[in-house]
Amino acid sequence: MTAVTDEDHGKGKSKGDSGEKPDGVKDGRWDDGLIARRAAAAAARDADEPVPVLAPADDDAEPQVEAYAPAGGPLPARLDALRELVGLSRARLDRDTLAEAGRVLDEAAARQRLSSRHTVVAVAGATGSGKSTLFNALAGAPISDTGLRRPTTSQPIACSWTDGAAGLLDRLAVPGRLRRRPHPGPAAFDEALQGLVLVDLPDHDSAATEHRDQVDRVLALVDAVIWVVDPEKYADAALHERYLRPLAGHAEVTFVVLNQTDRLPGEAADLVLDDLRRLLDEDGIALGEHGEPGATVMSLSALTGDGVPELREMIGRFVSDRTAATRRLSADVDAAAARLRKVYVAQGRPGLGERAREEFADRLAEAVGAAAAGQAAEREWRRNASRACGTPWLRLWRWYENRGLPGSLDRLGQALTPPEEELTARQRVEQAVRIVADDAADGLPGPWAQAVREAAFTGAQGLPEALDELAVKAGAPGAAKRGGGTETGKGKSAVDRLGGRPPKPPRPKWWPAAVLAQASMTLLQIFGGLWLVGQIIGVLEPGLVTPALIMLGGVVGGPLVEWACAAAIRGPARRYGQDAERRLREAAAGCGRARVLDPVAAELVRYREVRERYVTVTEFSTTGR
Repeated sequence: MTAVTDEDHGKGKSKGDSGEKPDGVKDGRWDDGLIARRAAAAAARDADEPVPVLAPADDDAEPQVEAYAPAGGPLPARLDALRELVGLSRARLDRDTLAEAGRVLDEAAARQRLSSRHTVVAVAGATGSGKSTLFNALAGAPISDTGLRRPTTSQPIACSWTDGAAGLLDRLAVPGRLRRRPHPGPAAFDEALQGLVLVDLPDHDSAATEHRDQVDRVLALVDAVIWVVDPEKYADAALHERYLRPLAGHAEVTFVVLNQTDRLPGEAADLVLDDLRRLLDEDGIALGEHGEPGATVMSLSALTGDGVPELREMIGRFVSDRTAATRRLSADVDAAAARLRKVYVAQGRPGLGERAREEFADRLAEAVGAAAAGQAAEREWRRNASRACGTPWLRLWRWYENRGLPGSLDRLGQALTPPEEELTARQRVEQAVRIVADDAADGLPGPWAQAVREAAFTGAQGLPEALDELAVKAGAPGAAKRGGGTETGKGKSAVDRLGGRPPKPPRPKWWPAAVLAQASMTLLQIFGGLWLVGQIIGVLEPGLVTPALIMLGGVVGGPLVEWACAAAIRGPARRYGQDAERRLREAAAGCGRARVLDPVAAELVRYREVRERYVTVTEFSTTGR
């Protein structure tokens, strides 16, 4: 009931009753709105002259627009960084995630095209809070209707102190018939208020949905807002949860006014104001106290005028500073950045470390059989050395043992990998890719982690086959079955194409001498044996000692030469096997790097690039977000 009386009293009170001339007086007549036409009609009847047709405000007749020219500061760089951030992220983030940032960029561009010497301040509040009465008190005239009917304000009403605000009001979609000028007097000619555009909004808790939609739309476009609360509804959850808490980052462009203090006895107004400050602090709104930036909180009575001059003075300093639009846009950028934080800020230090790369290379080497290939190469080197430096009788015996097998494919048959081992090798490759992708994506925000995994799995397609081809070229055990039929087999022997036998190792320089020594030992055996046979059959003179010693020297010398060669080839064979393992390992690592690690690294570089843009957006945050 008291709130209704406040509005009711506001309706019946006007500056005209106090002896001041009404708004836009021309020859003693109103020149504004319905009241102006009624007053002009009454004056015309008294003077017996026709009623003139008057425009609501000069802005509609001659709109003037001044380009936005913000002072130097971090906002342009932050907007550019946000624009680049959105552009770089479109391929990785969905449209809904970037929608708010896109809206902020669009609204910032729209605001920067309009006047910079005007500050648009909205007056918002709940039903019966007295916001329209306060609006009229600031304008110095009953521009906005007040009274018993609820809701009283159904559309935004604007009052502009200077020309050139038509573009701003067009952006707010304020009809021309609802654009006003302040009452000529101290409020209208206050130098500090020049450039102020005051907008009275419908009730934010109105039962009419279209009224609430208008409030939400205009609040997203104005440079600042004056929230008018009353002693009954200052703690209303709808106000705090729907508006104050979400707009906590806009504290520097927010005024919270406790109205109707004339209803509170004694020190009750101070107690209510302290409780209001407590609620705002719980909402996360920084309070502008002790010279610190933040929301302005004060109490007044729009009905009695108590505290209105102080509010007008604060608004004057706020408007004359001409930074409200920049502060609002900066706060909007902060809010957009805060919403995007979860998709740009990583936990820890994600990326591909040297250890992860080495472990990936080790897993690929294991999958391709690099160690087994090195061992096979070492055995092949030893085998060739044995053929070259071994006794002919031992080589003949080995040939006899292997004569029933299909050529030299015995080793090939033993080396072929069974199907289950082949499947295991493929699974090892897939596991290696999965592990390195998880390591690279660890700590990344969800969309970027998914992009890293997709890059790894896409690049890994065909990786097992590529590793098989490398194994075929290197002659790794089992590579023939996995890599058979590839182009790499063309031009090789049938055994090489089927078995993947490694090429014959190079012969050391001392091998000819060893072969000559082994041949000499064999000749001694043959010579001594023939000598003995000749003596036995009587062809030669008897004398068993000399031919026996010669034959014994050949028989003992052959194995000694073979043993010496075996000792000499141990080191070179091991080095040859290690070199073969290293080449296959490096080839597998290079294949994995080109197909998996490089695409993953590219995604990580892209993430670091957008992360740098995000840091630029938040570096000069005015809200600390």
